[in-house]
Order: sequence, then structure tokens, then C-alpha cells
Amino acid sequence: MDHASSPASDRPIVIVSNRGPVRFDVTEDGTLTSRRGAGGLVSGIAPLVGGTGAMWLAAAMSDGDRLAAQQGVVDADGLRVQLVELDPEQYRLAYDEVSNSVLWFAHHGLWDLVREPVFDSSWRAAWAAYREVNRAFADAVAATAPEGAAVLVQDYHLCLLAERLRQARPDLATVHFSHTPFAPPVWLEALPGDTVAELLTGMAAHDACGFHTEQWATDFRDCARHLAGLSPVTFVSPLASDPDDIRAEAASEACEAALAALEETVGDRQVIGRVDRIELSKNLLRGFLAYGDLLDRYPEHRGRVVFVAGAYPSREGVPAYAAYRADVEKAVAEINERFGTPDWTPIVLHVDDDFPRSVAILRRADVLLVNPIRDGLNLVATEGALVSDRDAVLALSPAAGAWERLHPAALRVPPFDVSGTADVLHRALTMPRPERVARHAELRRIAEARTPRHWMEDQLRAADTHRR
Repeated sequence: MDHASSPASDRPIVIVSNRGPVRFDVTEDGTLTSRRGAGGLVSGIAPLVGGTGAMWLAAAMSDGDRLAAQQGVVDADGLRVQLVELDPEQYRLAYDEVSNSVLWFAHHGLWDLVREPVFDSSWRAAWAAYREVNRAFADAVAATAPEGAAVLVQDYHLCLLAERLRQARPDLATVHFSHTPFAPPVWLEALPGDTVAELLTGMAAHDACGFHTEQWATDFRDCARHLAGLSPVTFVSPLASDPDDIRAEAASEACEAALAALEETVGDRQVIGRVDRIELSKNLLRGFLAYGDLLDRYPEHRGRVVFVAGAYPSREGVPAYAAYRADVEKAVAEINERFGTPDWTPIVLHVDDDFPRSVAILRRADVLLVNPIRDGLNLVATEGALVSDRDAVLALSPAAGAWERLHPAALRVPPFDVSGTADVLHRALTMPRPERVARHAELRRIAEARTPRHWMEDQLRAADTHRR
């Protein structure tokens, strides 16, 4: 970030996250090499802080990471990176059993409450491991952060470090930002009472807590007030896509090649596109079922529309995710078998991660379907608006955080209503050209109004304004 334009230009920046901005590998001759990490957080923040002297602390996940951690602060890709070496079993429990299997499920409302969750003695061990991982991060930040730094803690993996960090380093300002929704009280109460109290107290110990939407901030404040008697400081700042970055990818040779291959597959047919991880909250299964309902009830679209999806595996170590992927692939196969013809495959599903191809899908789509059950933000909705070649209509769930900004120009998709979603897809596919162009122009205007810099500046402003 250009400190001259920052609202906290005299304050060093420390980013703290579970996954780091780079991954380290060890070559055969023992040399340590690095490559840029994946994920929206890295792509959003790394260009802003690269070359500024900002520090980034994250968990050491690979053998190369652990070697880098032993070397202290490492310069890589214009970033000053400090990796935190953790006990492997403690990290597994904190990451898989707490973050992915409990906190993620609570915030997204994914439990079948008749059967889950079940909190027994193994849960106590997992929560203790989560606490210890957070303590290790707090100690690492305390040991390395520059005097008076703004410490920007990212996401639900690291909710408990602020209190310990404040005791060790009262000179630091701490901000926590949640990239997920936040559970309303009725969902969070499914966790043991002492866990809930510790979680909310840990988050409230930050100088401020940020969220992508007012709804998620409200849910957090309600939980803090009703379940823990707390009144934390909050702010709202939606992360945005970087127009220059996504358009540079859209213009790349790799994306052009992917688009040519896609055109060869779909020909002159209309395209319903989606780009998602195979994640329970993303609602892929109902999206495909809605397309099947569309073909059943609106037969005029048969042979004239192709649903192209880039859907990439996620959290395959969690049994529910592996089962969900199997359900998705089964539904796709059944729709293709029922409606397909020798020269038309109704659904083209890609399950390998290919970013240029994902952007090509966004460029080629006539309709972009984003129908999550509950989603902290969803940058795909804005990325589609920035790179579409065909004035794509956005069919968007109101449960996506992006709805708060984009709803004036999007069509509302009811995430649980398969037939209702099919009706929205039909409306989008048959929308008159003037309305399509006008809606897309408004989408693009909204998408271009913010960049990741605005989001970063809001966090720094919160660190300054609410410093105790």
C-alpha cells in the first residue's frame, strides 16, 4: 500500500492469516524456493502490501514452510513473511475439527440439527488446540511486530489472539476481519456455552471487528450482546475485485485459449455459467437441479443452452464435502443422460482448478448463476460484471454478501426454491436486449466503484479510530 495515501500513513502493517501469501518448497539441492499462494485473500491483499515493508504472518503448512519458519522473517515476492511453526496435531485439530467442521458450519447454517453437532470430550481437546494455535500466533506477532503497528487479523481461524497480544504488546492496534457470514444467536447457541463465551470475548478484544455486510455485523453484535453481554466495535467494508487484475487475466493468452476451447464446445448456444468451489454453502446441487427443471418446464431451451460450470473440490478431508461432491456429479450425469443428444451436452462440468478457464466462463456466460445458501461475500459476482463479453445477466441469491451492493442490477434467486430458480433462469435467458444491457452497465458501474484498496484503508482507519 502506498503509505502516502493511507489513512494510517505512520503505522506499520502486519497481516495475520491462516494461509500465507506464498508457499515455500525445498528443491533437491536443499534450496528454498517460493511461489505465490492461492485464494481471494492473497490476491486481494498481496498487491497492496508488496514492497511496502509490511509483514505477513501465517501458519507453516509444508516442509518448505517449516524450513522457512526456522529462518525467521523471509523476503519473498516483495513480501516480508514470517511463518508460524505449529504442532502438527494441534494444527490439524484447530483447522479441521474446529475451523472447518464447526465454526464454518455454524456461520453458514449447514448443520442437520437432528444429528449434529455433537460435542463430547474430543471437542474439548479440539477447542484447546484451537486456543493454543491462536496463542502461538499471538506470541509470534508480539515477537516480530514493529512498534505501534496495525495488526490486521483475517478470518475465523484466528479469533482468540487479541487478548494475549494486548497483554504482551499494548502498543499494537488490532483489527479482526471475518470473510464469512456470522452466525445469528440461534445458530451459535448450538456450541457449548463456554466455547461461545470464549469465542465472542476473543473477538471483542480487538479494537474493531469488520464484516463484508451490515447483516453479518448485526448478527455478530446480536451474539455478543445476547450470549456474552458484550458491545464490540464493528465496521462494514466489502472486499472488492481489482478491475485491472481480473481484466489483465481476461486478456491473457491462457484465457484466450480457454475461451476458444469453450466456444468450440458450446458453439452459438446461450451459456449459463458458474464458477465456485464444491462447497456446501455454495448450493451447486440446487443450481443444477434448477437447470434440469428449466429444461423440463421450458422445453424451448433444450439444445439451445449449455450450463458450463467450473466447480473445484474443497475440504475433501471433511466427509460431508466428499459426499456432496458425489451428489453433485450424480445430478449432472442424470441431467445429461435425460436431456442430452448426440450433438448437445446440457451441462459441462469442470472439477479441476483452472483460473484462466474460470475467467473464460465469466467472459462467455449469458447468465451468471450465483445462488449460495449463505456466503460472506462472493467475488465471482463482481468479477463476472467486470469481464463479461456478452452483458451477462447476474442471477444472485440474497444470501450472498455481494447482494447488499449488487441487488439493484441483479435478478433475485431464491436459494432453496428449485422451481423458482428455474423461472429466474428462464427470465434471464429471454430478457430483452435493452434491459440486459442496462442491468449489466449498472452492475459494472457498481463493481468498478470499489477496489481492494478501499477495503484495506477501512481496516487501517478502524485501527486508528478505535484504538484504546
